[in-house]
Amino acid sequence: MTVASRAAPLGPTGLRFHVRVHSRRLRRPDPSCRAARESRRESLRRLLDCAVLVRRLAPLAALVALLAAGCGEASRESPAQAEPASTAPSASAPVAESPSPSPSPVAPKEIAVPRGVTAGIVVFDRRTQAYAVNQNAAKKFRSASIVKLWIVLDLLWGKSPEAVPAADRTRLDVMLRGSDDKIAIDFWKRGGQRAVVSRMVSRLGLTGSAPPPAEQPGYWGYTVISTADIVRTYRYLLDEAPAPVREFVMGNLRLAYRCATDRYDQSFGIPSSVPKPFAVKQGWSGFGDNPAQPCTPGTAPAPGVPAAYVVPPANARANPPGLTDADMAGEVLHTTGTVGADDRVIVVVLSLHPDGTSYANATRTLTDLTRSLPIPGR
Repeated sequence: MTVASRAAPLGPTGLRFHVRVHSRRLRRPDPSCRAARESRRESLRRLLDCAVLVRRLAPLAALVALLAAGCGEASRESPAQAEPASTAPSASAPVAESPSPSPSPVAPKEIAVPRGVTAGIVVFDRRTQAYAVNQNAAKKFRSASIVKLWIVLDLLWGKSPEAVPAADRTRLDVMLRGSDDKIAIDFWKRGGQRAVVSRMVSRLGLTGSAPPPAEQPGYWGYTVISTADIVRTYRYLLDEAPAPVREFVMGNLRLAYRCATDRYDQSFGIPSSVPKPFAVKQGWSGFGDNPAQPCTPGTAPAPGVPAAYVVPPANARANPPGLTDADMAGEVLHTTGTVGADDRVIVVVLSLHPDGTSYANATRTLTDLTRSLPIPGR
């Protein structure tokens, strides 16, 4: 490249200087390079703008995070409103269908009771832990043969049925299946009579039951019971009692005879109202020693037992002192037990009928009443 020298004008100091001038023109920049530089500058400007925006938004982001944390605490305090942490299905497990919403609790049904009859009625579903019927449950009745449940539980308290002599186990079978009064008297006396009830009231935490009057300790049928306490007895048997005791008692109740050993037909109530499986303990009192229509006993009473239980005379069946809230004069008829597979439903119907009611009429009334009950699973 040729370079020429020119004389330059004098500078501010008066000195002359020379400028070297290229003989060729300076090369212009490539337009594509200029565009690339502009693009890089634009990207840099955008990055700087983003950085400024992030700095400006940082306080707002902190506030949002704080609010979100507060909402999380509220969700934990209110499980019913909490959202699941993630709704995405697991890759290793199939997606389960959403369960149907649980039905709202249903108020226990009110049951119509025939005029002149007093009844305490409970239908309890062990599966749902809900009452289908819970009517007059605190009302007190005289027990009749329902107290035999407590006689056997008291005898087996703290021991296995296998620890009881075989002869006594056989007699207990008959007492539970055939509602045998003679056998009940023997075990009642062995247990100390009124003390049997006192112990069971304490053990099971019963609130509406009491022993017979002190002046009539031998009359186990005068034990005072409530529907609620008999439900509690069955719940103890099914949910708390040792398995051998539960199987012994409930196994016998599942084999209850149609005809009791006193020749009364005890198939009223539950056995005549629902299909099997069921387990029952029945009770009746005030209808006399001899039924108007005897039926054939399911088994003969065991030998060697004390004399038969004697129904107190009419003038002795007035309400004993201190027990005026439990009628001791009218005819009582009770059906109690469990219904359904795995003893799902506890049914207890205690009833008092006007004095002079025949056994046939009382059993018909109680059976119709039991058939009207809303029994879950039936």
